[in-house]
Amino acid sequence: MTRKIFPPPSDAVPASAPIPLWQQLAAVAQGLQMILAGQSGNAALAAVPVRLRPGVQALLFQVLRQLGRAQVLRKQLAPKAPPAKVDALLCTALALAWNPEQAPYEPFTLVNQTVEAAKRAGLQRQAGFMNACLRRFLREREALVAATDHDTLARFNHPQWWVERLKKDHPQDWQRILAANNAQAPMSLRVNKQKSTPAQYQQALAAMDIESVLFGQDGVQLAQAHPVQVLPGFADGVVSVQDGAAMLAAPLLLQGLDLSQPLQVLDACAAPGGKTAHLLEFAGAASPMQVTALEVDAARSERIHDTLQRTGLQAHAKVLVADASQPQQWWQQANGGQQFDAILLDAPCTASGIVRRHPDVRWLRRESDVAQLAAIQSQMLDALWPLLKNGGRMLYCTCSVFKAEGDGQVQAFLARNTQAQLLPSPGHLIPGIAAQGGALPDNGAGDHDGFFYALFQKNA
Repeated sequence: MTRKIFPPPSDAVPASAPIPLWQQLAAVAQGLQMILAGQSGNAALAAVPVRLRPGVQALLFQVLRQLGRAQVLRKQLAPKAPPAKVDALLCTALALAWNPEQAPYEPFTLVNQTVEAAKRAGLQRQAGFMNACLRRFLREREALVAATDHDTLARFNHPQWWVERLKKDHPQDWQRILAANNAQAPMSLRVNKQKSTPAQYQQALAAMDIESVLFGQDGVQLAQAHPVQVLPGFADGVVSVQDGAAMLAAPLLLQGLDLSQPLQVLDACAAPGGKTAHLLEFAGAASPMQVTALEVDAARSERIHDTLQRTGLQAHAKVLVADASQPQQWWQQANGGQQFDAILLDAPCTASGIVRRHPDVRWLRRESDVAQLAAIQSQMLDALWPLLKNGGRMLYCTCSVFKAEGDGQVQAFLARNTQAQLLPSPGHLIPGIAAQGGALPDNGAGDHDGFFYALFQKNA
C-alpha cells in the first residue's frame, strides 16, 4: 500500500471550486517524494485525486525536467539535507521558480504557496526554514543560479552517469539528446488506413479547429495535445496515439513480405498493443496474416485486448499472457509448435529514448540497470531466434538511445549467430526535431522519440 506523504485533498470538493495552488504544490511534492523513493511517475499520479491530476501532472513534469538544477540550488541554500518530505517541497518550489521566464506562476506566489503547503501538511516548524531558504533564493537568485551553471547535474538535469554514457555513445549528439529530453513531446496519431487516410483525417481535425501536420506514411502530429475522447474517430479505431518512431516498426518488418499469404507473426512484449494493431492495419483487411501477441503481465495484456477491440482487429490476433524468453511454456499454444514467418521483439529496456514523455525515468534508473536489461535483451534474442523460419525476419527494437541496448546488442548477436543477416535498418534514432538541426528528419517519423531498430533475416 502506498503511504500518503502529504494529506491528499478531498475529491468531495465541488468540481467547479477553484483549486488553491498550495494544494497542487503539496500533491506535486508528494509525487516527487514517491519517485525519488523508487516509484514510477504513473504510480505517483495515481495517488493524486482525480480532480487535481491534470494540473499536478503538468507541474510535476516541469519539476522533473528541472530537478537537477533544483537539487543543486537546494544544496547551496541548505548544505545539510532536510527530511525527505521537506526536501521534496523545497525542490518543487526551486524547480518551478529558478527561471522566471519558465515559471508557471510569479516566484513570490510560488514561495508563499509553498510555505502554506508546508503549514497545511503539519510542517509548521519546518515552514519557517523553507520560508527563509526561499526568500534568500529570491534575493540572491542571479548569483545562486550562476554558481550552479557549471554543475553537470544542474546544467543538464540528468544524473552524472547518464550524461557520461551519452557522451561516450553519441559524441556528436549527446547535448542535443539531453536538450530534447527536457522538452515536451508532441502528440502524434497513427491513422488506420483501413478506415481513413491521413489527409482525410487532417480535414476532420481542421473542421474542429485542431491544427496538425502530416508525416510519414500514416502519421498526424497535433499542434497541441488533446484528450483522446475529443478526437474524431478515436473510439472507433480510426486513429491511435503512437509516437512516430514506434510507427516505423510495422512497415520495417512487413515490407517485402507476401501479405496475401497466411503469415504467422509474433509480437513479443506487445502491451499496450499499438504495434500489434499497426501490424494488422498495415497488412490490410484482406490479408490472412495472424499475429500472436505476448505479454508477461496479465494486467497489461488487458490493454492489448482493449486496443484490438477498439480498432476492430481482435479476430486476427491471439493474445497470450506469457514470458517471451520462455517459449517452451507458450510456443505450442501460440502457433502449434510451428516457426514464425516474422517476429517483432520490442524488448524491455531503460526507456532512455522516451524521457521527454516520461521525465521520471532519468531519476528512477540506475547505471547498473543498463547491463541488467541488456542481458535480458540478449536472452530474449537467443530464445526467439530458433522460432523463426529460414528466410524469415526478426525486428529487434528498443526505446533506448544507449548503445549497449542497440548497436552493441546487435553486434554481439551477429557474432554468435552465423545464420543472421543484418538488413538495412534505421539503427539509433535521436529524439526530437532539435536533434535534427531544426528540420524534420527524412526517416518518416516526424518529431519522434529516441529509438533503435535492427532488422535481421534468417538465412539457411
